[in-house]
Amino acid sequence: MAAPDEIKYTEEHEWVQRTGEDTVRIGITDYAQQQLGDVVFVQLPDVGQQVAAGDSMGEVESTKSVSDIYAPVTGEVTARNDGLEDQPELVNSAPQGDGWMVEIKLAEPDQLAGLLDAEAYQKVIDQA
Repeated sequence: MAAPDEIKYTEEHEWVQRTGEDTVRIGITDYAQQQLGDVVFVQLPDVGQQVAAGDSMGEVESTKSVSDIYAPVTGEVTARNDGLEDQPELVNSAPQGDGWMVEIKLAEPDQLAGLLDAEAYQKVIDQA
């Protein structure tokens, strides 16, 4: 399982990568997509929607189950990966690349300090 150091993680298996001073890109981790199986549908929040850390902001439907996507940070959705509507399988083939889900403008840029680094996230996976 690849877990690059420049990316932060949550215990709910989302990844968060800074894309600007106060913006981040979010998706689900490689581990999460493996657990889900073949992704067939992704529901994402609308651009402009306010999200709060810990709240559900969408869903991923796979051949096995439907799982919530949780907001790892509080802020405003500034972009969404509309390509997932036609190609939800990108979540499986490139979860930390073309399978990204949303970009969020952080309400508080220091929120990232509370997320897991790659080493801490690996421990979460190891205990699963």
